[in-house]
Amino acid sequence: MEKVIIGMSGGVDSSVAALLLMEDGYEVEGLFMRNWDSSLNNDILGNPNIKNNDICPQEKDYNDALAVCNKLGIKLHRVDFIKEYWDYVFTYFLDELKKGRTPNPDIMCNKYIKFDYFTKKAKELGANYIATGHYAKIEDGYLKKAFDKNKDQTYFLSQLSKEQLDHVLFPLGNIDKPTVRKIALEHNLVTANKKDSTGICFIGERNFKQFLTNYLPAKSGVVVDIATNKVVGEHCGLMYYTIGQRKGLNIGGNQDKMFVVGKNLEKNILYVSFGDNEYLYSDSCILEQVNFNCDIRPVNAMAKFRYRQEDIPVQIEYLDDGLKISYNHVKSVTPGQACVIYDDDICIGGGIIKEVRKNNKKLWYLL
Repeated sequence: MEKVIIGMSGGVDSSVAALLLMEDGYEVEGLFMRNWDSSLNNDILGNPNIKNNDICPQEKDYNDALAVCNKLGIKLHRVDFIKEYWDYVFTYFLDELKKGRTPNPDIMCNKYIKFDYFTKKAKELGANYIATGHYAKIEDGYLKKAFDKNKDQTYFLSQLSKEQLDHVLFPLGNIDKPTVRKIALEHNLVTANKKDSTGICFIGERNFKQFLTNYLPAKSGVVVDIATNKVVGEHCGLMYYTIGQRKGLNIGGNQDKMFVVGKNLEKNILYVSFGDNEYLYSDSCILEQVNFNCDIRPVNAMAKFRYRQEDIPVQIEYLDDGLKISYNHVKSVTPGQACVIYDDDICIGGGIIKEVRKNNKKLWYLL
């Protein structure tokens, strides 16, 4: 019997994934990861749990994972990757914010923690495979979109290598979320009606502005109308704003829609535009940190620049040090975000957006 170590998060997805693996005849054991420690990591400001005398959310998750494993009759191991998460995920997150970019820590958490350090620990425990509750498929050696397209999480798996995917099982790849809930209820799992986790990967819900002040000094500056070069307000720190953002700008007196369109890190300027205009659109971008998980190298493909975004037709030019991705008039393509590439339903990989262009010229107002 082949042994599978599954990442148990204390949520309904990993709970049902473990159950399905058992039904498929695997020897299953769970492994709970603790990747964040609020006291060690100075997570004070913006933490809604810091003054709460009740059990902290991570311990609640562990207890839920343990209850599920006890119900299923499987062993649950526990491991701390607090230092590794800080070194490889959170430091990257902070460094990208310092550059004024928009990082995705979930992607790096998968690359370095869930499918690297976790895998090494699982092998120590004798695993033939690891498994997670991600909505994705491995078919014929390819990473493919899940049956439930609304929950598909291949976007977050785009930085994984072929070697990392070779011994991974995704039990939820062929079912949808309502079915997962139904299975959990039928088996009386304590996680059946538990809400999905939100917020920063493994950290959870935080007041984002207050949370970041634990680690990065906020530096206020001016907000400038990019069309007129006139100052129209004040921002509270460039790191708090993303390209295309419309809500939360707190600039009164303007009736038109206002969008964030760019940043000047050196001068600490936040650029906005009024109305949905051309400043928000581009036609190509350059990718760095490019990763492929298979041998497919299309010239014409589909891509996502944000999770849950509709697939966008793109043309790919293979450069010595990255990729050039061309497309037609797409809104809010943002440095620091991931561009994930698809050949039909196959996720072949992707990269991090380094530079955004229009008419073969870098947009000067995007970092």
